Amino acid sequence: MDGKKLADIIVPDTSVVIEGYISRSLARRKDVELAIPYAVIDELQAQASKGRELGWMGLNELARVRRICERNGISIRFIGERPKLDDVRLAMSGRIDSLIIDAAKGVGGTLYTADQVQSRVAQIQGVPTRLIKQRRKRRILSFESFFTPDVLSIHLKEDVPPLGKMGKPGKFTLVALRDERCTRRELERIIKEILDAARTRRDSFVEINMSGAMVVQLGQYRVAIARPPFSDGVEVTIVRPIVELKLEDYRLSDKLMERLREKAEGILVAGPPGSGKTTFASSLAGFYSKQGKIIKTLESPRDLQVGPEITQYAPLEGSFEKTADILLLVRPDYSIFDEIRKSQDFNVFADLRSAGVGMIGVIHASNPIDAIQRFMSRIELGVIPQIVDTIIFIEYGRVEEVLTLSLTVKVPTGMMDTELARPVVEVRNFETNELRYEIYTFGEENVIVPVERAERSPIEKLARDKILEIIRRYDPLAEVDLQPPNRVLVKVGEKAVPRLLGRRGMNISRLEELLGVNIEVERREGRRELYSIPFNLKESKNAFIISVDKSFVGKNVSIRINGEDVAVLKVSRRGRITVPLRSGEGEAISRALDEMKEISLVILED
Repeated sequence: MDGKKLADIIVPDTSVVIEGYISRSLARRKDVELAIPYAVIDELQAQASKGRELGWMGLNELARVRRICERNGISIRFIGERPKLDDVRLAMSGRIDSLIIDAAKGVGGTLYTADQVQSRVAQIQGVPTRLIKQRRKRRILSFESFFTPDVLSIHLKEDVPPLGKMGKPGKFTLVALRDERCTRRELERIIKEILDAARTRRDSFVEINMSGAMVVQLGQYRVAIARPPFSDGVEVTIVRPIVELKLEDYRLSDKLMERLREKAEGILVAGPPGSGKTTFASSLAGFYSKQGKIIKTLESPRDLQVGPEITQYAPLEGSFEKTADILLLVRPDYSIFDEIRKSQDFNVFADLRSAGVGMIGVIHASNPIDAIQRFMSRIELGVIPQIVDTIIFIEYGRVEEVLTLSLTVKVPTGMMDTELARPVVEVRNFETNELRYEIYTFGEENVIVPVERAERSPIEKLARDKILEIIRRYDPLAEVDLQPPNRVLVKVGEKAVPRLLGRRGMNISRLEELLGVNIEVERREGRRELYSIPFNLKESKNAFIISVDKSFVGKNVSIRINGEDVAVLKVSRRGRITVPLRSGEGEAISRALDEMKEISLVILED
């Protein structure tokens, strides 16, 4: 192509090839010559050989460019030196880029690049350069058509119909989104769309890029890509948060809200996969941010749904330890670590907490105590309560249990000899203060010992039943807990509190005198109503027999008359609830039948 101007010889670097600019440009022009440096081909080949998606994208783009050149009669040739082994090893230091610039200078062509550093270096050396800006146009991606409001995640694999998890965290079903199977060509197109968007959108990042695997955070979507040899076929998994909740939506007790606001600084949010841990951690971030706290996060990938005032940090140069060094200079009030898995993660969490940073860690665990078990092998026993003071266990998207940790010196439960006293980490239920576990050194090992609550004596059971019978006159859902030596904790609904106390406390004083105990009254957190259930009511000689489906065996059921609770009873193994005729509940049911009032059964949350 003699006589052409310098601008007519296009010399692309790796960045514009991956971007797909060359094929788009050649489709509109024919009066050019294309000179591809060998360094570009070898770099893309090296990446593709390692299973890197960008390498495959670049090679596919060059194949398209070759077809366009042949179809349009455009001259194409390969130029420059081939990279040596040392050049490939030092690619991140700019060695490959230097070979590409030298190739452009050698043929007198114009270097096309999407890399600002590459463009500036070429200009300094006097090489004509065209900097291609990446497209930032937001468009609907093809995989988004699979997402409906109730779809949590989609799972795409070649030769398998696309699958979706539908429902809510902890309660979902896996369904086929269409009958037609996914093809490798379709998945490759979806992957290209995702990577194109990840390079051009400001809210997107390639979090992990390894041989055969890649993780991309694409706005609200977390995308995991796997291909052979890592997996047995091309696979794309895309997860999105289906709900964004505030802390108030979890209906936490006032006591727990006060602890989170005033005292808790080493919090573990634990639960099984898919239980809603990350959603709860996001709500905690928003809660503390509204309290005027500086919040930072440590994530890989970055998928917490937080406001723009909260900065999300990834591993710095692949290490959370380096991120922690920067974090201490930033001086946050709270840092959220999502998710703690590796030994390095536990050490970073402990170091930051020891430095005085409030920490919230998200950790996989099948039960609350497992979260502590994972710290025990990495951190000294006596330091654990200083690192972790509160464990919030999440299941089915709600807070199931809250435990607190404290260190004391005592004789462990079950041991009698005072010489066996030692440092003991006590793990208590936060709401009831009941001792659940003790952690201490036994021999040369640290052990977690469940503390079994002693069975109440028949006299204690009789006393509790008598107290409960009297208190439930004020609230059918009342709860009573005997606390030796001479104290009773009574929990009733908010409306029942003033009736139980009476004017100037006279009513509760008479009850204390009658029962011979000190009574402490607390407002009961209402059980969550689930749904009404059908039932069959029959009257026997001595009782009302309420029969329900056996699927409700063991469930707590509220008997209601005209919408008011009369009693809370448990369904027996035979699917029945027996109410004696001469009991207060039996008399209420009898009157309701005579007066044609509505009787209903409502399942309550256990």
